[in-house]
Amino acid sequence: MTKRSTRTPWMAADEYGRSLRGFGVNLLVRDVAKSSPFHREVLAGEEVYRDEDFAVFRFGTVEWMLHADHTYDAHPLAKLLAAGDARGVGAELRLHGRDPDEAEAAARRRNDVVLQPATDKPHGLREAFILDPDGYLWVPDVPLPA
Repeated sequence: MTKRSTRTPWMAADEYGRSLRGFGVNLLVRDVAKSSPFHREVLAGEEVYRDEDFAVFRFGTVEWMLHADHTYDAHPLAKLLAAGDARGVGAELRLHGRDPDEAEAAARRRNDVVLQPATDKPHGLREAFILDPDGYLWVPDVPLPA
């Protein structure tokens, strides 16, 4: 792993790793600093920690990580990343409880790609489909009244 940051993290990597439970999401991004505003502004994620290699965001009880591509230079995905293959195609990253109208408005202010505006769906959710700077599809949603 190529680490560029010289900043002391908020928590030791091994301590953080041992603290993780349940389901986790780790997104590989081209540039952590460029990707982070999307996660703060569009998804309303609390930025727990960020340096040029790595970031942690939290929304309610959900936590996710961003890792810069360069930190995966020895990872099995390194060759696919270098080839420029599409990231995340076929996956929806859903953030339950994030108002899709607010997320859409923030995305439009930032000139992010809104694939589908906030829409009431027959499965009981109001949701929007928004691409982040690396092309990951985020779907903020809230339940519709019964």
